[in-house]
Amino acid sequence: MSSGTIVKVSGPLVIAKDMRDANMFDVVRVSKRRLIGEIIEMHGDRASIQVYEETSGLGPGEPVESTGVPMSVELGPGLIGSIFDGIQRPLTEIMKISGNNLTRGVEVPSLNREKKWMFKPSVEVGTEVIGGDIIGTVLETDIVLHKIMVPISVKGKVVSIHQGEFSVTETVAVIHTESGDLPLTLMQKWPVRKGRPFEQKLTPEKPLITGQRVIDCLFPIAKGGVAAIPGPFGSGKTVTQHQLAKWAEADIIVYIGCGERGNEMTDVLLEFPELIDPNTGKSLMERTILIANTSDMPVAAREASIYTGITIAEYFRDMGYSVALMADSTSRWAEALREMSGRLEEMPGEEGYPAYLGSRLAQFYERAGRVISLGSDRREGTLSVIGAVSPPGGDISEPVSQATLRIVKVFWGLDAGLAYKRHFPAINWLTSYSLYSDTLGDWFKQNVSDDWMDLRDRFMSLLQDESELDEIVKLVGMDSLSSKDRLKMETARSIREDFLHQLAFHEIDTHTSLSKQAHMMRLILAYYDTALETLDNGADIEDISKLAVREKIGRFKYIEEDKVVEEYQHVIDEMMVEIHACVVKEEF
Repeated sequence: MSSGTIVKVSGPLVIAKDMRDANMFDVVRVSKRRLIGEIIEMHGDRASIQVYEETSGLGPGEPVESTGVPMSVELGPGLIGSIFDGIQRPLTEIMKISGNNLTRGVEVPSLNREKKWMFKPSVEVGTEVIGGDIIGTVLETDIVLHKIMVPISVKGKVVSIHQGEFSVTETVAVIHTESGDLPLTLMQKWPVRKGRPFEQKLTPEKPLITGQRVIDCLFPIAKGGVAAIPGPFGSGKTVTQHQLAKWAEADIIVYIGCGERGNEMTDVLLEFPELIDPNTGKSLMERTILIANTSDMPVAAREASIYTGITIAEYFRDMGYSVALMADSTSRWAEALREMSGRLEEMPGEEGYPAYLGSRLAQFYERAGRVISLGSDRREGTLSVIGAVSPPGGDISEPVSQATLRIVKVFWGLDAGLAYKRHFPAINWLTSYSLYSDTLGDWFKQNVSDDWMDLRDRFMSLLQDESELDEIVKLVGMDSLSSKDRLKMETARSIREDFLHQLAFHEIDTHTSLSKQAHMMRLILAYYDTALETLDNGADIEDISKLAVREKIGRFKYIEEDKVVEEYQHVIDEMMVEIHACVVKEEF
């Protein structure tokens, strides 16, 4: 271990001398308070250290001690349902020691060393194993089976393995390797800045079903895909991410509150334990890991929180699970990079951000994907990453938004105008896009409905036409439009208000199955097609737009899932009668 002394303190940046034996990215303990830091630059025997805790009161001459190991996370049973800070310190355990205030320099192991876990072996003595092989399982929660894997660099023969209750530090198996016997515990460590390796990366082919209609229908994300949610203050970034965390069809959720307000993380902590997962019937916290590094916590730790979260997510991906990671928000992380870059006196890029901002964002997002994990058995896991971006004033021409857009395949652009109209999710259908739509089209056709892509394309076409017609209406008024154009406007309004608008806090409307979404699309387009025919037969657009059945179309989203097919047919029959009556009335 290398030890030196502080020569300069500049906010979260500490410069220490006599650190010749230390290495880049080593974790260091700064001052007698033993604050956690990481070496981010070396010049001769001088180390520039990014300190992840408050540095007020530090001064030159105080000791600095290198641990000789990079910033790593502890991976093992006990992760699910926990809440960590940006450097994987368990906040619940820290509160027991220091109360409600986060004491500087407090040292608490990330995983509970006392708790015993029931380990069931899945290999026998004499089995040849390689890195990534599953040697046993621990039932971590009622819905998550934690698979204990051989560390990635290990290869050898199992010489002993035991069933029973063990803490994360007790030996459960011994592997005979070329360099001798190696004891294995339930826990392993992994450096956060290094992506966990895999056998093969595959093309994402299945959608990550979210239950949010505007996403699943118009702008889907694939399992193993990446998406960005940029939007101004108050447009619903956090609400949208909470909805995705609650309802996305993923086995494990990792939610990173990176630089956001503390009350938003409080909402998660209060809501998630009470919410029931529709797929399992259990509490959502039984498949969720929270990392909280809120706006009043040390700025530098925001960078670590992003890497901590994605490393934990990769670990569960390697078990063969579908993992969804929410990062809220990458803009706050970029601000931490900008602050450190400025204190290191680096040449600034656009708007003061470091010139390497784009490459750092790419390094983060490229760790998502659908992969074949290492190991003898062929396990497929996916890691989907959804990052919120908070551009100042909603201006997405700023560097963080632009760098993100060059990387991600899905853009859910939030619109302040829609949010002010109380239209949630406030995803603008004219500016958003998904590059996965065509790839996922075959899956939707095979697993949901043959006409899914046709329905989607017609919805997009009607919304686009409405935008163009709206310009004419603003200039010369609605009466200047033909009957068919007015019908288009009415149908597009129905798409917006009855389909795209979704109530996050309504018991039924908060989540919609793909089958129900298909029925909703067919219902709105059936109204449009039938009304179009009656206009040709001389019906009046005023009568068609005021039909009583339109209220039932609007309220169809509140129909319970098991009654959808019956109610759909009932509304269609009623619609035909009412629209036919309009034609008869005109003939009369």
